[in-house]
Amino acid sequence: MSPPSLAIEASGLAKAFGEHRAVDGVDLAVPRGIVYGVLGPNGAGKSTTIKMLATLLRPDGGEARVLGHDIVREDDAVRRKVALTGQLASVDEELTATENLVLIGLLLGLRRPAAKARASELLGAFGLEEASGRLVKHFSGGMRRRLDIAASLVVTPELLFLDEPTTGLDPRSRGQVWDIVRMLVEGGTTILLCTQYLEEADQLASGIAVIDRGRVIAEGSPSQLKRSVGSGTLHVRLLDAARRDEASRLLGERLGTVHLEPDPASLSVQSDDADAAAAAVGALAAAGIAIGDFALGQPSLDEVFMALTGHPAEAEGDGAAEVPVAAGRTNDDQETTA
Repeated sequence: MSPPSLAIEASGLAKAFGEHRAVDGVDLAVPRGIVYGVLGPNGAGKSTTIKMLATLLRPDGGEARVLGHDIVREDDAVRRKVALTGQLASVDEELTATENLVLIGLLLGLRRPAAKARASELLGAFGLEEASGRLVKHFSGGMRRRLDIAASLVVTPELLFLDEPTTGLDPRSRGQVWDIVRMLVEGGTTILLCTQYLEEADQLASGIAVIDRGRVIAEGSPSQLKRSVGSGTLHVRLLDAARRDEASRLLGERLGTVHLEPDPASLSVQSDDADAAAAAVGALAAAGIAIGDFALGQPSLDEVFMALTGHPAEAEGDGAAEVPVAAGRTNDDQETTA
């Protein structure tokens, strides 16, 4: 029998914690062999959704199939095929990198020679060969995250859940994790990526679901989502950040609602009219507001997110405690299958 074309099929998935309905009817259809991004503000229900799909939480309503298996009735079959790298590292800081990976291999049923060989292979692939004999507590944040992802791949999963994989990493380490994600997809692994970094989703994801208040409020490719909120956006960067409020007022009078970027000297506003955008830039110049640069182009995912949810993405998760899991293994279920 041929495998299902979808890695994940969810319909009406729901989960409540007391009076709080964290997930309120999520529908997902994730094709195999891609990176699929899940975006949402703080408290949207992203991590709770991932934990249900990874069988770490039992849903209160709805249904879902992962790699063709029901997440409730066939949870053991799901666990044998998936891995999850959560927001907290699952590796032991008092062991070396090699010892961590060998231990996980043994827990997953590999014989010691095979576990050692797999550990060496992964450490080389993730650029950790030279640090293989060092205790993990002496690793940088980027090295720990790479090792954490490697630990999820000792037995290569068909589906990898990545929950905020680059939170707190510097740009260079983040780029290294992105390269690892691309490598995994090229090898046939499907990845469900939960992230607050919208650039990350833009760089990696073929499809995106935006979740807010426990529901999917938009879905599509990055380009489709950008087109949904307007075909053009004027981006302006000022030479003097102290005059941004004045610039915002002038642009707002001519073009509409202005979005203040994280950069304190930058702002943007949707505009499909190139002539109106040019006139607005001219109004800034006439007011003596010096412009460093400006551009009229497609909106960013940040602007899409703001338009859909009414607020920017935040750096926190949705508040539920994270539980790390490697392929075929959870904290609640220590039975392992290679």
